[in-house]
Amino acid sequence: MQRIFTERAHLMCPNMCFGIAMTVNRPYDEAAIKDAVMRLSAAHPFLNALLGYDEAGNDYYYRVTDKCRAELCLKGQGVDEKVTPEVVFSQLTGRDWNLFEEGMLKIVAWPLGQNTQLLLVFHHLLADGRGALGLAEEVAECYCFGKELKAAPEKLISSVEDFPPDSRMPLISRMLVDRANKNWAKERHHVTYEEYHAFANEFLKGDKVRHLVSRTGAEELGEIRKKCHEEKVTINDYLIAKMMLEENTRKVIIAGDLRSRLGCYNEGALGNYSTAFSVERKKAGSDLYTLARAVHEKVVKILSSPADLYLVLQCYANLYPGILDAALISCKGGFDSKAAKFIGSMFFGFEAGGGYSITNLGKIESESIANAYFIPPASPAIRKTQGILTVNGVMTVCTSER
Repeated sequence: MQRIFTERAHLMCPNMCFGIAMTVNRPYDEAAIKDAVMRLSAAHPFLNALLGYDEAGNDYYYRVTDKCRAELCLKGQGVDEKVTPEVVFSQLTGRDWNLFEEGMLKIVAWPLGQNTQLLLVFHHLLADGRGALGLAEEVAECYCFGKELKAAPEKLISSVEDFPPDSRMPLISRMLVDRANKNWAKERHHVTYEEYHAFANEFLKGDKVRHLVSRTGAEELGEIRKKCHEEKVTINDYLIAKMMLEENTRKVIIAGDLRSRLGCYNEGALGNYSTAFSVERKKAGSDLYTLARAVHEKVVKILSSPADLYLVLQCYANLYPGILDAALISCKGGFDSKAAKFIGSMFFGFEAGGGYSITNLGKIESESIANAYFIPPASPAIRKTQGILTVNGVMTVCTSER
Protein backbone atom coordinates (compact mmCIF):
# COMPACT_ATOMS: atom_id res chain seq x y z
CA MET A 1 0.00 0.00 0.00
CA GLN A 2 1.43 3.37 -1.03
CA ARG A 3 -0.13 6.12 1.02
CA ILE A 4 -0.94 9.48 -0.56
CA PHE A 5 1.35 11.75 1.40
CA THR A 6 1.99 15.07 -0.37
CA GLU A 7 -0.98 15.22 -2.75
CA ARG A 8 -3.94 15.25 -0.36
CA ALA A 9 -4.79 18.83 -1.32
CA HIS A 10 -5.09 17.86 -4.98
CA LEU A 11 -7.20 14.81 -4.17
CA MET A 12 -9.80 17.17 -2.71
CA CYS A 13 -9.50 19.89 -5.37
CA PRO A 14 -11.75 20.01 -8.49
CA ASN A 15 -10.37 20.78 -11.95
CA MET A 16 -6.94 19.30 -11.23
CA CYS A 17 -7.05 16.99 -14.25
CA PHE A 18 -4.78 17.82 -17.19
CA GLY A 19 -4.15 16.51 -20.68
CA ILE A 20 -1.56 15.63 -23.28
CA ALA A 21 -3.00 15.94 -26.80
CA MET A 22 -0.85 14.49 -29.58
CA THR A 23 -1.03 13.62 -33.25
CA VAL A 24 0.77 10.32 -33.78
CA ASN A 25 2.45 9.27 -37.01
CA ARG A 26 0.43 6.14 -37.71
CA PRO A 27 -2.94 5.55 -39.40
CA TYR A 28 -5.77 4.85 -36.98
CA ASP A 29 -5.64 1.22 -35.79
CA GLU A 30 -7.88 0.27 -32.87
CA ALA A 31 -6.23 -3.09 -32.18
CA ALA A 32 -2.80 -1.46 -32.01
CA ILE A 33 -4.08 1.25 -29.66
CA LYS A 34 -5.57 -1.35 -27.32
CA ASP A 35 -2.32 -3.32 -27.38
CA ALA A 36 -0.27 -0.20 -26.55
CA VAL A 37 -2.50 0.63 -23.56
CA MET A 38 -2.30 -2.92 -22.21
CA ARG A 39 1.51 -2.88 -22.50
CA LEU A 40 1.53 0.45 -20.70
CA SER A 41 -0.55 -0.90 -17.82
CA ALA A 42 1.79 -3.90 -17.49
CA ALA A 43 4.73 -1.52 -16.99
CA HIS A 44 3.02 1.01 -14.69
CA PRO A 45 1.11 -0.40 -11.68
CA PHE A 46 -0.72 2.87 -10.97
CA LEU A 47 -2.59 2.47 -14.28
CA ASN A 48 -4.26 -0.48 -12.58
CA ALA A 49 -5.04 1.43 -9.39
CA LEU A 50 -8.22 2.73 -7.81
CA LEU A 51 -8.36 4.87 -4.70
CA GLY A 52 -8.32 3.09 -1.36
CA TYR A 53 -9.15 4.44 2.10
CA ASP A 54 -8.14 3.35 5.58
CA GLU A 55 -10.64 4.88 8.00
CA ALA A 56 -8.59 4.12 11.10
CA GLY A 57 -5.73 6.33 9.98
CA ASN A 58 -7.72 8.63 7.67
CA ASP A 59 -5.32 7.49 4.95
CA TYR A 60 -5.93 7.42 1.21
CA TYR A 61 -3.78 5.11 -0.85
CA TYR A 62 -3.30 3.62 -4.33
CA ARG A 63 -5.19 0.32 -4.42
CA VAL A 64 -3.51 -1.58 -7.25
CA THR A 65 -5.89 -4.13 -8.80
CA ASP A 66 -5.32 -7.04 -11.17
CA LYS A 67 -6.53 -5.29 -14.33
CA CYS A 68 -6.01 -2.11 -16.32
CA ARG A 69 -8.15 0.76 -15.01
CA ALA A 70 -7.30 3.25 -17.76
CA GLU A 71 -10.49 4.09 -19.66
CA LEU A 72 -10.11 3.83 -23.44
CA CYS A 73 -12.59 5.49 -25.82
CA LEU A 74 -12.10 4.70 -29.53
CA LYS A 75 -14.14 7.10 -31.65
CA GLY A 76 -13.55 5.44 -35.01
CA GLN A 77 -14.44 7.17 -38.26
CA GLY A 78 -17.47 9.15 -37.08
CA VAL A 79 -15.71 12.15 -35.53
CA ASP A 80 -16.63 15.64 -36.68
CA GLU A 81 -13.51 17.34 -38.06
CA LYS A 82 -14.34 20.40 -35.94
CA VAL A 83 -13.96 18.42 -32.73
CA THR A 84 -10.74 19.40 -30.98
CA PRO A 85 -8.88 17.80 -28.07
CA GLU A 86 -9.81 20.83 -25.94
CA VAL A 87 -13.53 20.14 -26.50
CA VAL A 88 -13.13 16.45 -25.63
CA PHE A 89 -11.03 17.40 -22.59
CA SER A 90 -13.77 19.72 -21.31
CA GLN A 91 -16.35 16.95 -21.75
CA LEU A 92 -14.26 14.47 -19.76
CA THR A 93 -13.46 16.89 -16.95
CA GLY A 94 -16.92 18.42 -16.58
CA ARG A 95 -17.62 16.06 -13.68
CA ASP A 96 -15.61 14.85 -10.71
CA TRP A 97 -14.15 11.39 -11.25
CA ASN A 98 -15.06 8.92 -8.51
CA LEU A 99 -11.65 7.36 -8.00
CA PHE A 100 -13.01 4.52 -5.91
CA GLU A 101 -14.75 3.24 -9.03
CA GLU A 102 -12.76 4.54 -12.00
CA GLY A 103 -9.09 4.83 -12.85
CA MET A 104 -6.90 7.90 -13.01
CA LEU A 105 -6.29 8.00 -16.79
CA LYS A 106 -8.72 8.36 -19.70
CA ILE A 107 -7.52 7.95 -23.30
CA VAL A 108 -9.53 9.03 -26.33
CA ALA A 109 -8.44 8.23 -29.90
CA TRP A 110 -9.77 9.08 -33.34
CA PRO A 111 -8.44 9.20 -36.91
CA LEU A 112 -6.95 12.45 -38.19
CA GLY A 113 -6.17 12.12 -41.89
CA GLN A 114 -3.38 9.56 -42.21
CA ASN A 115 -2.49 9.98 -38.54
CA THR A 116 -4.10 9.22 -35.18
CA GLN A 117 -5.22 11.82 -32.67
CA LEU A 118 -4.71 10.78 -29.06
CA LEU A 119 -5.84 12.63 -25.96
CA LEU A 120 -4.59 11.42 -22.57
CA VAL A 121 -6.40 12.96 -19.60
CA PHE A 122 -4.72 12.47 -16.21
CA HIS A 123 -5.98 12.87 -12.69
CA HIS A 124 -3.36 14.78 -10.72
CA LEU A 125 -2.87 11.79 -8.41
CA LEU A 126 -1.58 9.67 -11.29
CA ALA A 127 1.28 11.88 -12.42
CA ASP A 128 2.64 15.38 -12.66
CA GLY A 129 3.15 17.07 -16.03
CA ARG A 130 6.61 15.61 -16.66
CA GLY A 131 5.45 12.11 -15.79
CA ALA A 132 2.44 12.54 -18.06
CA LEU A 133 4.65 13.57 -20.97
CA GLY A 134 6.89 10.55 -20.43
CA LEU A 135 3.84 8.27 -20.44
CA ALA A 136 2.51 9.91 -23.62
CA GLU A 137 5.84 9.34 -25.37
CA GLU A 138 5.72 5.69 -24.36
CA VAL A 139 2.21 5.29 -25.76
CA ALA A 140 3.25 6.88 -29.07
CA GLU A 141 6.40 4.78 -29.46
CA CYS A 142 4.60 1.58 -28.53
CA TYR A 143 1.76 2.35 -30.95
CA CYS A 144 3.99 3.41 -33.84
CA PHE A 145 6.96 1.07 -33.49
CA GLY A 146 5.86 -1.66 -31.07
CA LYS A 147 8.48 -0.55 -28.54
CA GLU A 148 8.91 -2.87 -25.58
CA LEU A 149 8.25 -1.05 -22.31
CA LYS A 150 10.35 -1.55 -19.19
CA ALA A 151 8.68 -2.05 -15.83
CA ALA A 152 8.67 1.16 -13.79
CA PRO A 153 7.88 0.39 -10.13
CA GLU A 154 6.31 3.35 -8.33
CA LYS A 155 7.90 4.67 -5.16
CA LEU A 156 6.28 7.80 -3.80
CA ILE A 157 7.41 10.55 -1.51
CA SER A 158 6.40 8.95 1.77
CA SER A 159 7.76 11.14 4.59
CA VAL A 160 9.71 14.30 5.33
CA GLU A 161 12.80 12.08 5.35
CA ASP A 162 12.60 12.08 1.54
CA PHE A 163 13.28 15.84 1.55
CA PRO A 164 16.71 17.47 2.03
CA PRO A 165 17.51 18.20 5.69
CA ASP A 166 17.95 21.91 4.92
CA SER A 167 14.47 22.24 3.39
CA ARG A 168 12.63 22.70 6.70
CA MET A 169 9.93 25.38 6.68
CA PRO A 170 10.78 28.86 7.95
CA LEU A 171 9.78 29.62 11.55
CA ILE A 172 6.72 31.75 10.67
CA SER A 173 5.34 29.06 8.34
CA ARG A 174 5.90 26.38 11.00
CA MET A 175 4.04 28.48 13.56
CA LEU A 176 1.08 28.96 11.22
CA VAL A 177 0.95 25.25 10.42
CA ASP A 178 1.17 24.30 14.10
CA ARG A 179 -1.65 26.69 14.94
CA ALA A 180 -3.84 25.28 12.16
CA ASN A 181 -3.14 21.72 13.32
CA LYS A 182 -4.11 22.56 16.90
CA ASN A 183 -7.31 24.29 15.81
CA TRP A 184 -8.19 21.39 13.53
CA ALA A 185 -7.74 18.93 16.39
CA LYS A 186 -10.14 20.99 18.48
CA GLU A 187 -12.76 20.96 15.70
CA ARG A 188 -12.76 17.15 15.78
CA HIS A 189 -14.32 16.47 12.37
CA HIS A 190 -13.23 15.75 8.79
CA VAL A 191 -14.53 15.80 5.23
CA THR A 192 -15.58 12.44 3.81
CA TYR A 193 -14.84 11.59 0.21
CA GLU A 194 -18.60 11.35 -0.44
CA GLU A 195 -19.09 14.92 0.86
CA TYR A 196 -16.25 16.21 -1.28
CA HIS A 197 -17.42 14.28 -4.38
CA ALA A 198 -20.92 15.79 -4.15
CA PHE A 199 -19.47 19.27 -3.61
CA ALA A 200 -17.02 18.89 -6.52
CA ASN A 201 -19.74 17.93 -8.99
CA GLU A 202 -21.78 20.99 -8.04
CA PHE A 203 -18.67 23.17 -8.22
CA LEU A 204 -17.78 21.95 -11.72
CA LYS A 205 -21.26 22.73 -13.05
CA GLY A 206 -20.56 26.43 -12.60
CA ASP A 207 -16.78 26.47 -13.03
CA LYS A 208 -16.38 27.14 -16.73
CA VAL A 209 -12.81 27.03 -18.02
CA ARG A 210 -11.89 28.12 -21.56
CA HIS A 211 -8.93 26.59 -23.41
CA LEU A 212 -7.05 28.49 -26.13
CA VAL A 213 -4.19 26.94 -28.12
CA SER A 214 -1.50 28.96 -29.92
CA ARG A 215 1.70 27.89 -31.65
CA THR A 216 5.09 29.46 -32.26
CA GLY A 217 6.86 27.98 -35.29
CA ALA A 218 10.51 26.92 -35.45
CA GLU A 219 11.73 30.11 -37.15
CA GLU A 220 10.06 32.52 -34.73
CA LEU A 221 11.02 30.36 -31.75
CA GLY A 222 14.60 30.35 -32.96
CA GLU A 223 14.64 34.16 -32.93
CA ILE A 224 13.22 34.25 -29.41
CA ARG A 225 15.74 31.66 -28.25
CA LYS A 226 18.59 33.68 -29.82
CA LYS A 227 17.46 36.87 -28.05
CA CYS A 228 17.10 35.01 -24.75
CA HIS A 229 20.66 33.69 -25.12
CA GLU A 230 21.93 37.22 -25.71
CA GLU A 231 20.08 38.46 -22.63
CA LYS A 232 21.28 35.48 -20.55
CA VAL A 233 17.77 34.29 -19.72
CA THR A 234 15.81 31.12 -20.48
CA ILE A 235 12.68 30.69 -22.58
CA ASN A 236 10.86 30.06 -19.31
CA ASP A 237 12.08 33.38 -17.86
CA TYR A 238 10.84 35.06 -21.03
CA LEU A 239 7.41 33.41 -20.77
CA ILE A 240 7.01 34.32 -17.09
CA ALA A 241 7.94 37.95 -17.75
CA LYS A 242 5.60 38.04 -20.74
CA MET A 243 2.69 36.82 -18.61
CA MET A 244 3.47 39.38 -15.89
CA LEU A 245 3.36 42.22 -18.41
CA GLU A 246 0.35 41.03 -20.40
CA GLU A 247 -1.74 40.26 -17.32
CA ASN A 248 -0.43 43.17 -15.24
CA THR A 249 0.34 40.83 -12.37
CA ARG A 250 3.24 40.94 -9.95
CA LYS A 251 3.31 37.21 -9.22
CA VAL A 252 3.34 34.04 -11.31
CA ILE A 253 3.42 30.51 -9.88
CA ILE A 254 5.57 27.98 -11.71
CA ALA A 255 6.12 24.25 -11.37
CA GLY A 256 9.48 22.75 -10.47
CA ASP A 257 10.57 19.20 -11.32
CA LEU A 258 12.27 17.38 -8.42
CA ARG A 259 13.09 14.02 -10.03
CA SER A 260 16.85 14.53 -10.08
CA ARG A 261 16.80 15.72 -6.46
CA LEU A 262 14.75 12.94 -4.84
CA GLY A 263 16.32 9.64 -3.84
CA CYS A 264 12.92 7.95 -3.73
CA TYR A 265 12.23 8.43 -7.44
CA ASN A 266 12.51 5.41 -9.76
CA GLU A 267 13.11 6.25 -13.42
CA GLY A 268 9.87 6.18 -15.40
CA ALA A 269 7.66 5.90 -12.32
CA LEU A 270 4.31 7.61 -12.02
CA GLY A 271 3.21 9.66 -9.03
CA ASN A 272 3.89 13.30 -8.34
CA TYR A 273 7.45 14.60 -7.97
CA SER A 274 6.88 18.29 -8.61
CA THR A 275 6.79 21.35 -6.44
CA ALA A 276 5.50 24.85 -7.08
CA PHE A 277 6.80 28.26 -6.12
CA SER A 278 5.95 31.86 -6.89
CA VAL A 279 8.09 34.36 -8.75
CA GLU A 280 7.29 37.94 -7.84
CA ARG A 281 8.51 41.18 -9.35
CA LYS A 282 9.36 44.05 -7.07
CA LYS A 283 8.26 46.94 -9.26
CA ALA A 284 6.15 47.69 -12.31
CA GLY A 285 7.26 49.38 -15.51
CA SER A 286 10.06 47.10 -16.72
CA ASP A 287 10.45 46.16 -20.37
CA LEU A 288 10.19 42.48 -21.31
CA TYR A 289 13.84 41.44 -21.19
CA THR A 290 14.75 43.59 -18.18
CA LEU A 291 11.95 41.85 -16.34
CA ALA A 292 13.05 38.47 -17.71
CA ARG A 293 16.53 39.03 -16.23
CA ALA A 294 14.99 39.86 -12.84
CA VAL A 295 12.85 36.72 -13.10
CA HIS A 296 15.94 34.67 -13.95
CA GLU A 297 17.76 35.87 -10.84
CA LYS A 298 14.76 35.07 -8.67
CA VAL A 299 14.32 31.57 -10.11
CA VAL A 300 18.01 30.73 -9.72
CA LYS A 301 17.88 31.89 -6.11
CA ILE A 302 14.83 29.74 -5.31
CA LEU A 303 16.25 26.66 -7.04
CA SER A 304 19.39 26.94 -4.91
CA SER A 305 17.40 27.31 -1.66
CA PRO A 306 15.75 24.05 -0.50
CA ALA A 307 13.71 25.92 2.10
CA ASP A 308 12.05 27.92 -0.70
CA LEU A 309 11.92 25.15 -3.30
CA TYR A 310 10.29 22.56 -1.02
CA LEU A 311 8.06 24.97 0.89
CA VAL A 312 4.71 23.78 -0.50
CA LEU A 313 5.65 20.10 -0.08
CA GLN A 314 6.81 20.69 3.50
CA CYS A 315 3.47 22.39 4.11
CA TYR A 316 1.64 19.31 2.81
CA ALA A 317 3.84 17.05 4.92
CA ASN A 318 3.44 18.95 8.19
CA LEU A 319 -0.29 19.69 8.06
CA TYR A 320 -2.76 17.12 9.33
CA PRO A 321 -4.08 15.34 6.21
CA GLY A 322 -7.69 16.18 7.03
CA ILE A 323 -6.94 19.90 6.77
CA LEU A 324 -5.72 19.41 3.20
CA ASP A 325 -8.89 17.48 2.39
CA ALA A 326 -11.04 20.33 3.70
CA ALA A 327 -9.02 23.34 2.46
CA LEU A 328 -10.90 24.01 -0.78
CA ILE A 329 -14.40 23.01 0.31
CA SER A 330 -14.12 25.16 3.46
CA CYS A 331 -13.09 28.21 1.40
CA LYS A 332 -16.08 27.72 -0.89
CA GLY A 333 -18.62 27.35 1.92
CA GLY A 334 -19.24 23.63 1.58
CA PHE A 335 -17.78 22.66 4.96
CA ASP A 336 -17.41 24.56 8.22
CA SER A 337 -13.80 24.61 9.38
CA LYS A 338 -11.93 27.74 10.41
CA ALA A 339 -8.62 25.86 10.46
CA ALA A 340 -9.01 24.46 6.93
CA LYS A 341 -10.35 27.75 5.58
CA PHE A 342 -7.35 29.57 7.02
CA ILE A 343 -4.92 27.18 5.31
CA GLY A 344 -6.89 27.14 2.06
CA SER A 345 -6.92 30.93 1.81
CA MET A 346 -3.54 31.79 3.35
CA PHE A 347 -1.38 29.04 1.82
CA PHE A 348 -3.20 27.99 -1.36
CA GLY A 349 -5.21 31.03 -2.50
CA PHE A 350 -8.47 29.10 -2.83
CA GLU A 351 -10.65 31.89 -1.47
CA ALA A 352 -9.41 34.66 -3.78
CA GLY A 353 -8.91 32.42 -6.83
CA GLY A 354 -7.06 35.12 -8.76
CA GLY A 355 -3.65 33.61 -9.40
CA TYR A 356 -1.57 33.18 -12.56
CA SER A 357 0.66 30.22 -13.33
CA ILE A 358 2.86 28.57 -15.96
CA THR A 359 3.96 24.95 -16.31
CA ASN A 360 6.59 24.37 -18.99
CA LEU A 361 7.20 20.70 -19.80
CA GLY A 362 10.25 21.58 -21.91
CA LYS A 363 11.08 20.30 -25.39
CA ILE A 364 11.24 16.89 -27.07
CA GLU A 365 12.14 15.54 -30.50
CA SER A 366 10.05 12.60 -31.63
CA GLU A 367 9.70 10.39 -34.70
CA SER A 368 6.39 8.99 -33.49
CA ILE A 369 4.71 12.29 -32.50
CA ALA A 370 3.95 14.85 -35.21
CA ASN A 371 2.80 17.51 -32.75
CA ALA A 372 1.53 17.68 -29.19
CA TYR A 373 0.49 20.09 -26.49
CA PHE A 374 -0.16 20.18 -22.76
CA ILE A 375 -3.58 21.20 -21.37
CA PRO A 376 -2.72 22.41 -17.84
CA PRO A 377 -4.75 21.82 -14.66
CA ALA A 378 -6.99 24.78 -13.85
CA SER A 379 -6.74 24.86 -10.06
CA PRO A 380 -9.55 26.81 -8.35
CA ALA A 381 -6.80 29.08 -7.01
CA ILE A 382 -5.91 30.20 -10.53
CA ARG A 383 -7.55 32.69 -12.90
CA LYS A 384 -5.29 31.91 -15.86
CA THR A 385 -2.70 29.22 -16.41
CA GLN A 386 -0.50 28.30 -19.36
CA GLY A 387 0.82 24.88 -20.33
CA ILE A 388 3.92 24.95 -22.54
CA LEU A 389 5.32 22.10 -24.61
CA THR A 390 7.79 22.22 -27.50
CA VAL A 391 7.76 19.30 -29.94
CA ASN A 392 10.00 19.02 -32.98
CA GLY A 393 10.88 22.71 -32.79
CA VAL A 394 7.32 24.04 -32.47
CA MET A 395 6.27 25.56 -29.14
CA THR A 396 2.57 25.24 -28.28
CA VAL A 397 0.93 27.24 -25.51
CA CYS A 398 -2.42 26.10 -24.15
CA THR A 399 -4.03 28.76 -21.98
CA SER A 400 -6.75 27.69 -19.54
CA GLU A 401 -8.72 30.65 -18.21
CA ARG A 402 -11.83 31.36 -16.16
